[in-house]
Amino acid sequence: MIIGVLKEIKTKENRVAMTPAGVEQLVAHSHAVCVETRAGEGSGFSDPQYQKAGATILASPKEIYAKCGMIMKVKEPLPVEYPLIRKGQVMFTYFHFAASETLTRAIIRSGCTAVAYETVKKANGSLPLLTPMSEVAGKMAVHEGAKYLEKTYGGKGKLLGGVPGVDSGTVLILGGGVVGVNAAKIACGLGAKVYLLDTQLERLRYLSDVMPPNCFPVYSSPANIRRYLQEADLVVGAVLIPGAAAPRLITRDMLKFMKKGTVIVDVAIDQGGCIETARPTTHDDPIYEVDGIIHYCVANMPGAVSMTSTIALTNATLPYAIEIADKGVKRAAQENPEIAQGINIIDGQVAYPGVAEAFGLKWTPVEKLLASKRRK
Repeated sequence: MIIGVLKEIKTKENRVAMTPAGVEQLVAHSHAVCVETRAGEGSGFSDPQYQKAGATILASPKEIYAKCGMIMKVKEPLPVEYPLIRKGQVMFTYFHFAASETLTRAIIRSGCTAVAYETVKKANGSLPLLTPMSEVAGKMAVHEGAKYLEKTYGGKGKLLGGVPGVDSGTVLILGGGVVGVNAAKIACGLGAKVYLLDTQLERLRYLSDVMPPNCFPVYSSPANIRRYLQEADLVVGAVLIPGAAAPRLITRDMLKFMKKGTVIVDVAIDQGGCIETARPTTHDDPIYEVDGIIHYCVANMPGAVSMTSTIALTNATLPYAIEIADKGVKRAAQENPEIAQGINIIDGQVAYPGVAEAFGLKWTPVEKLLASKRRK
């Protein structure tokens, strides 16, 4: 198979889908890899490094799309790319379809097979391709929140960790998954008082055992959210329903419970956000204010720490990319249920229920679609 690695064009997106070390392993499996020129520069990888690993450097995305059977990206295709995607092509990237009907319908029209990093799922329910970026985003959420609490940026001017004789800040984290736990670790390490909310009692019991003493796992309910919003200096939205729109846990009306200058970081913005007043922002213009509350809603947070993120992402995606390239996407999905879970759209048909539900589209189970393709 010929695999294409594109230069990302989303604003301030410095990651790349594959490191030279990853390219070397794909080439070792007898696959050709085409890398768009300067694709890796934002992560510290040069064209000569890719060439040394066995890649061919191409000058434009148009050439990559035209030549390659599988396209690997980090972020979802943007409208300028839609006409370049062709029937039968495999697109392997983060899609977050439930957040964009325009993207969803464009991929349906293209006839490609869309394998979404964020819905590849193991038997134990873990999301191996979302986890590394969730780890990065969780840790970044507290770094960014602490920065925008500074008076310089319109925050209340509070230091999360406090100092001797001055109370530390309070952090409210909605969701006890990978993002939430990593955010809690950083916030606790700074010395903040942390409330970590989740709806699963077994998860809360586990978190009570393993988290630092300044982290307080609490059952998530509207009443508890309203209660802790009154105390919070920083709120981190960290909830996820894989492949579906995020639930809205904080309404605009709830902002009245919060102190002016409090910061919200909505990490769930990729899936539409879990805060009613959240809208996607960029690294160029990351924050805005609603009712005196600072909102940080950058949809590609890990792009700011691109070297770390790219290496972590390649470590996770490479085994799946090799399997898809070795076997073809349909056979790979038939033999590996984790890859089957990742298929959101195939040959113009929606194969993931959360995507269909988000926009009232017809859903056909991926197993049925794969079986019909095999019979043909």
